[in-house]
Amino acid sequence: MPLSSVGRFSRLVRLAQSLAVAAVVCISLGATDAASRFDDLGHKMMCQCGCAQVLLECNHVGCPVSPVMRDELSDGISRGMNDSLILQSFVQKYGGVVLAAPTTQGFDLVAWIMPFAVAAAGLLGTIFLVRHWAKQQPVLASSGKPLSAAEVQAEQAMQERIRRETGTDGGI
Repeated sequence: MPLSSVGRFSRLVRLAQSLAVAAVVCISLGATDAASRFDDLGHKMMCQCGCAQVLLECNHVGCPVSPVMRDELSDGISRGMNDSLILQSFVQKYGGVVLAAPTTQGFDLVAWIMPFAVAAAGLLGTIFLVRHWAKQQPVLASSGKPLSAAEVQAEQAMQERIRRETGTDGGI
């Protein structure tokens, strides 16, 4: 074979290999995409049999609802419906309780904001309460002015009583 025909043949072989790899990648990505969409959407919905579990994790023995919902989900994916359309169709059929998490629109947004707002209010309330308690504590340090004779006598009597009750001989 002449050198030019060997070069052409090797280019054709490389092109055929590249096309084969591209076809395999496209096919495998398509299969993985549907499976990952099924997994993702199945974990965004709750089973409606009453078990209060995510659709794909329903372990209710003999569940009459889970297989039907899974088939509906597979059917929506195979028909080429986008994720939001599939979720909307489930919400229309089963109601808003089918969603595992509330939406981030309208009144459902309150479900996302409320826990953080309550935690912030609790933290602020605690801070204010501790500051209030700290202001009401009696001052234990002396004011720097000399004690009167009655105050000195009362303090000595208290120290003597403490010594007697605790059985110590030293000062405080």
